[in-house]
Amino acid sequence: MVDNTFASPFLQQPLALGAQVVVHSTTKYLSGHSDVLGGPCWSMMRIYIKPSSSIKRRRGRAGPLDCWLTLRGVKTLAVRMRQHTQNAQRIAEHLAGHPRVHRVVYPGLASHPQHKLAREQMSGFGAIVTFEIEGGREAANAFVRRLKIFIFAESLAGWNRSSATRRR
Repeated sequence: MVDNTFASPFLQQPLALGAQVVVHSTTKYLSGHSDVLGGPCWSMMRIYIKPSSSIKRRRGRAGPLDCWLTLRGVKTLAVRMRQHTQNAQRIAEHLAGHPRVHRVVYPGLASHPQHKLAREQMSGFGAIVTFEIEGGREAANAFVRRLKIFIFAESLAGWNRSSATRRR
């Protein structure tokens, strides 16, 4: 089973690579607007899962508006993923050369332990870049407190102005 949320079907197709089950979050890249809650599950085999009571109440399917919103987002998925990937690569390369950055984790960098595998399986490396600042937690907290544009986000689904103002 593969959670392909961060790669999206645009960058990687796990079923073609032998995965049995693939899940995505429509809340993230597929819809692209943080206004949908859901997630498709694809498989090449029959799977018998006992549905939860909430799935039974919703009859296991998304409503028409969620489907329309997801389809709206999928129309721009390719252009968004290309740009996300290009931006992430540039940011990762910049951070990798920064003297105050201890380590950068991004599959698009040759220094990543699974760079070769990602290059073989994916058409791009995605938009998630992780880095560690020299000086540990104290230095990282000081760095975050000085940020003006980026904020802590409680969810990958997006943020709202009220959560941004609480932090300040």
